[in-house]
Amino acid sequence: MPTPPLRLLPWTPPEGNPRYLSTDDGRGLMSRIADDIEAAQLDSGEQVLAGARVVLADRKAGERAVRFALTRATESLEDVLRVAVSRGRRIPHPVE
Repeated sequence: MPTPPLRLLPWTPPEGNPRYLSTDDGRGLMSRIADDIEAAQLDSGEQVLAGARVVLADRKAGERAVRFALTRATESLEDVLRVAVSRGRRIPHPVE
């Protein structure tokens, strides 16, 4: 039986190194916490995207507003990419 892949967790500790979770079923406490954080990150990304669109549509938005929107969008994109990588690694690949 193949070993399940390690799950990339949706947070990075202060040292900046990625953290992984080894689990067989994905129903443990740490898996549920990671699922909840991923969901919150995706929801936040949707909200940041909506806010950035508003700022970009406002021709009178100043540099400060645009920089803030871009900073938040960058942070959210980083989170969403991490979720995508984590989930992509857990997709079973067919054996040929």
